[in-house]
Amino acid sequence: MVEKVIIMGAAGRDFHNFNVYFKDNPRYRVIAFTATQIPDIEGRRYPAELAGRMYPEGIPIFPEEDLRQLIETHKVDLVAFSYSDIAYVDLMHKASVAMAAGADFIFIGATYTMLRSAKPVIAVCAVRTGCGKSQTTRYVCNLLRRHDKKVVAVRHPMPYGDLTRQVVQRFSSYADFDAHDCTIEEREEYEPLVCQGIVVYAGVDYEQILRQAEQEADVIVWDGGNNDTPFYYPDVHIVVFDPHRAGHERLYFPGETNMLMADIAVINKVDSASREDVEKVRRSIAALNKSADIVLAESEILVDKGRAIAGKRVLVVEDGPTLTHGEMSFGAGVIAARRYGAAEIVSPRPFAVGTIKETFAKYPNVSDVLPAMGYSRQQIADLQETIRKTDCDLVLFATPIDLPKLVKIDKPTARVRYEYKDMGDPKLADVLLNRLGRI
Repeated sequence: MVEKVIIMGAAGRDFHNFNVYFKDNPRYRVIAFTATQIPDIEGRRYPAELAGRMYPEGIPIFPEEDLRQLIETHKVDLVAFSYSDIAYVDLMHKASVAMAAGADFIFIGATYTMLRSAKPVIAVCAVRTGCGKSQTTRYVCNLLRRHDKKVVAVRHPMPYGDLTRQVVQRFSSYADFDAHDCTIEEREEYEPLVCQGIVVYAGVDYEQILRQAEQEADVIVWDGGNNDTPFYYPDVHIVVFDPHRAGHERLYFPGETNMLMADIAVINKVDSASREDVEKVRRSIAALNKSADIVLAESEILVDKGRAIAGKRVLVVEDGPTLTHGEMSFGAGVIAARRYGAAEIVSPRPFAVGTIKETFAKYPNVSDVLPAMGYSRQQIADLQETIRKTDCDLVLFATPIDLPKLVKIDKPTARVRYEYKDMGDPKLADVLLNRLGRI
């Protein structure tokens, strides 16, 4: 009997799970995807060109709110949960909805969907969004290049546009960002790597992506998204932890899975977190994954024009996903504003317009900072207008990209960057090279 399936996703893991688990499998018939977390990704179709011979019209993508109705209308047998960074309690509420409507609710095993590479793979993942994966990825890439290895980074998917044009994406210049019509969120992940001379791949079909990346790499670095598990079998699995959210490593799916699989556990932000919370995370790792090497690190904050901050009323713009589904109330921008003596951190809430105002309503934990939301041209325009209207002396942006290149800012600006830095021994380079056999 053919099982009718709905894949719950957020434009990433869901498409990968379809490609490697459900596509061309006569046992299953995928009725629909559902979508959440990312604005305006529902209402599309997973195109027929990618869906295979069983789906000549493609597969529709509905809002997650329609799940129960879809199950009941189509008499769905199975719901496959396929996205990341969700609290266990919320996850089980969704499972209850599916089961109450008459469907089974499953997770596909982490290793089942990992593709094997002919080249060594180092995966950089995390237990929550905003732990510091990106700076760790940059550090690992630079380390490997110092050992004369050609490195290619493959980023967890962010296909928020025309999926037929995003099957395999290769980024090596600013022109590539424009050619692929990248959102702010995509640029935040790709731009810092490209700026240091690293080729980045992303897209929809991670088998095709892998085979192309292998042609120009000695080593592939998997740059994870949210707290998802790798799409490729890693030779070394690095997982980043955030002591500002101590305990979350056991409360969010699939972050705990990453913790249990980690070869190297990096406890980041130890310079700004309490010693008690750092030790709480260390004890959690040691109790559940005794074979992992534990490394302490900080997000070293580098500020352009730091002196300009002192005494100013500052609007802080932080990385969007870290504040939204990462549930952080602040990031590196707030730390820099306080460290450099800002007179006031101005709340953008009273000045927010359009989709930015909607973001504040949806994520009440975000208060005195502005998330750099830019999933569409309208959202980028709303971000620009919110900055224009906010009554402040200085815009301090802590986004991974050079924000004024995309958004017109009519006020003085200063930029905050953050980079990986070891805190004591053992050092990440030593532990990683040990694991790789001293390449």
